[in-house]
Amino acid sequence: MKVGFIGLGIMGSRMAANLQRAGHKLVVYNRTQAKADELVEKGAVRAQSVEEVAKQCRLVFTMLATPEAVEEVAVGPDGFLRALPGNSLWVDCSTVNPSFSQKMGHIARKMGQRFLYAPVSGSLVPAEKGELIFLVGGDAADLEQVRELLDVMGKSVVHAGENGQGASMKIVINMLLAQAMAAFSESLRLGTALGIAEETLCQTLLSTPAAAPFLKLKQQKLLNRDFSPEFPLEWMHKDLHLASITAYEQNIALPSLQTTKELYAQAKQQGFGEEDLSAIYKVFRPDA
Repeated sequence: MKVGFIGLGIMGSRMAANLQRAGHKLVVYNRTQAKADELVEKGAVRAQSVEEVAKQCRLVFTMLATPEAVEEVAVGPDGFLRALPGNSLWVDCSTVNPSFSQKMGHIARKMGQRFLYAPVSGSLVPAEKGELIFLVGGDAADLEQVRELLDVMGKSVVHAGENGQGASMKIVINMLLAQAMAAFSESLRLGTALGIAEETLCQTLLSTPAAAPFLKLKQQKLLNRDFSPEFPLEWMHKDLHLASITAYEQNIALPSLQTTKELYAQAKQQGFGEEDLSAIYKVFRPDA
């Protein structure tokens, strides 16, 4: 199957590589063209624009950083939706807020195209191993059309419901991840201030039900001060902002969300934005 893939960052490049290894022909585009080089060397077609992707494919995946980037690529002056043949399928895997996902679905349908929103749970390593979890919102028949491809890139596909529900699930998950990482970092700070060895503290906390399971994946990053990005902190801050927008739209108060968002904003201001989200620890431990 010929598949268009737009957005080849940390996640998108690995997702596209898994599709390529499974034998699918790719037409790829990334604003920084060098990020497509490895895929092109292995047989992918390099498009010079998103319109060029659309003209060659009836199925297009996008994996982009922000809602603004998604909107520009899809319906901007040179957006791909206008160039797609009618009744094509657009699968957006970017992390966006639910109301934005619903807006994109409405625009796509108005332009005669089909739309699935399929954000992922997982970061660099699961993306590389094809072990992502897809949280899909949209028509069940459209999901079945691409299920084989999602199974190549992930270990699980959850059909959350209609368009917008996948985005809702993703926002809730990432809010919890960010809060858990910040709370764990804060606990480590208090424990070490009380004289408990950092490694002992990590191992003990992570053996209790109080610690979220994903924190075990961050233990060595904290202990080794290796904050190379698996999920960049700046994108987690963006996701917390989207959660905040969504809470406002729903007229609900989420005070711990707002506090956590400001912690990640502080980390960005201190220059940790391009590091892994676990670098939030450095807000509490400037010597880390």
